[in-house]
Amino acid sequence: MRLSRILPVLLLWGRAVSAQPATAAPAAASYSLTESMIPMRDGAKLYTRILAPTNAAGPLPIMFVRTPYGVDGNTAASVAARWGFMARDIARNGYVFVFQDIRGKFKSEGQFVMQRPPRANRADAKAIDESTDAYDTIEWLLKNVPNNNGRVGMTGVSYDGWTTAMAMLDPHPALKAGSPQASPADMWKGDDFHHNGAFRLSYGFEYATMMESGKDVKQFNMDAFDTYEWYLKLGSLKTVNEKFLKGTIPTWNDFAQHPNFDAFWQRQAMAGYLNKVTVPALHVAGWWDQEDFYGPVTIYRELEKHDRENKNFLVVGPWNHGGWMGGEGASLGPIQFGQPTARFFRDSIMAPFFARHLHPEQRDVAGWTLPEALVFEAGSNVWKRYDTWPPKTAVSPRSLYMREGGALGWEPPTTTAPAYDAYVSDPAKPVPYRQRPVQMTYGPGSTWRTWLTEDQRFVHNRPDVLSWELPTLTDDLTIAGDLTVTLHAATSGTDADYVVKLIDVYPDTGMKELRMNGYQFMVANDVFRARYRKDPQKPVPLTPNVPEAITIDLHTQAYTFKKGHRVMIQVQSTWFPLIDRNPQTFVPNIFEAKPSDFRAATQRIYRSKGQASRIVLPVVTGIRP
Repeated sequence: MRLSRILPVLLLWGRAVSAQPATAAPAAASYSLTESMIPMRDGAKLYTRILAPTNAAGPLPIMFVRTPYGVDGNTAASVAARWGFMARDIARNGYVFVFQDIRGKFKSEGQFVMQRPPRANRADAKAIDESTDAYDTIEWLLKNVPNNNGRVGMTGVSYDGWTTAMAMLDPHPALKAGSPQASPADMWKGDDFHHNGAFRLSYGFEYATMMESGKDVKQFNMDAFDTYEWYLKLGSLKTVNEKFLKGTIPTWNDFAQHPNFDAFWQRQAMAGYLNKVTVPALHVAGWWDQEDFYGPVTIYRELEKHDRENKNFLVVGPWNHGGWMGGEGASLGPIQFGQPTARFFRDSIMAPFFARHLHPEQRDVAGWTLPEALVFEAGSNVWKRYDTWPPKTAVSPRSLYMREGGALGWEPPTTTAPAYDAYVSDPAKPVPYRQRPVQMTYGPGSTWRTWLTEDQRFVHNRPDVLSWELPTLTDDLTIAGDLTVTLHAATSGTDADYVVKLIDVYPDTGMKELRMNGYQFMVANDVFRARYRKDPQKPVPLTPNVPEAITIDLHTQAYTFKKGHRVMIQVQSTWFPLIDRNPQTFVPNIFEAKPSDFRAATQRIYRSKGQASRIVLPVVTGIRP
């Protein structure tokens, strides 16, 4: 199926954003459409749709979105429906909305380059990148869009969020505010294509083929309903180009040629470019974003190091990828939040943020303030305001240790003899990352957008998954801040992956919905490819059966484990087909692994004194909503 046919539903706000109805717009909203091919400094022309209110009382600011997903779906009717919250109450006259196909996609000229890095030679007047394309477009808009007030804002989710962040690196003087939402920041360390060097197979393959099979967007024709089986039958990743792609997908070739954090990935990573806060910035993330949670938090943190004027802000809510831009946000999968979190964000955070910076007459919005960090604390289901993120006060890092008998404990183990729990990880029988059948990422009926909320009982007590639990909580346990896990691990092989999940186990009885009794809700998680434990640029093998300390970043979270619940840690070594299969035999490049390299291995997680595997939780004390 050509994905472009369902693009307005799935991808208007980024990759696979919710198709729930958006907030209704005022009935009087009416827009006129102008189409333009805007010239860039190197001569390429970019297709742009300009939708301006027909009843504006005075000059209006411009709201600008740049996307690789096609802009034809942006019509007067869709803009009125989807962007109505921006034109209601605070900014009654609204905005001129501008949507642009980025270079090389759909109706725009030029060559598309996935995550095009910033130009190397800034002195070259013809050198281009996403920042220069945004700059040149804004310059043209100011001169050619009637009745504009000379102020521009940019926003977008996912890739569109990334183009916003890129425009903010070297902004046009008229760019007065930006909101990069769910923007990737590092495609090797923590966003779409890799996590800590572990390749995100199903997403990487399906997204690269979707974006690079032509100027439009279309899915790879996968002849299987359960992609778990399809990817398993691939065998070694060498077969992808040999059997299917034949070298025609540039991003897949990059995956295969750059498995390590080399100069290719370093040039793309945003951290090295985030050395100043150029415009007021509203960074937005979702705790259960299945694609880009690492990115927006990382961009915020890097910019915060240079924020001298208090114009760098972070909002994190209980959302999946882009879930804040559609629907009510009162739930995600079966998890209930008791309030319309998405509508609250749109009406009470995003709309006044842009009104303050783009409508001079609305500069002082009565009664509206934005804290440094506004985060939703799920579990207790309350919004929390913080002066910094992560919080620097009223939080006590506490270690929770993996103990004997599948227990977790606040006290470290005392035994000096080697003690461990073990499992056999077999690449021929990998643990699925979501319940089978695993549909294509953007296929009909796919559970991709909510898989992070799936009940983890579907893998609990598998022989290749270890679990440890705290006793039932007698008081609420609230965390706010960064999570880290240290595993003292050994393998009988020479390479390994380690997947760690922090889980909220609901009470076994008494829940309102029967299926929520005993529900295992994954609060935080990530994977680490152990070959990179010493250096992400230079992988080294593990020594068989010799334990080593491996630290895994579970990122950041604000969450309350309620009284009567239990805290669980799960560890496994496969997460398929989200993560490619580690052969568990060290090879220089896993994309070149032979079938004979894939071998079962015994994994040991140690829990003795001196080798105490643990998670460090940022436990909150004395904080009130």
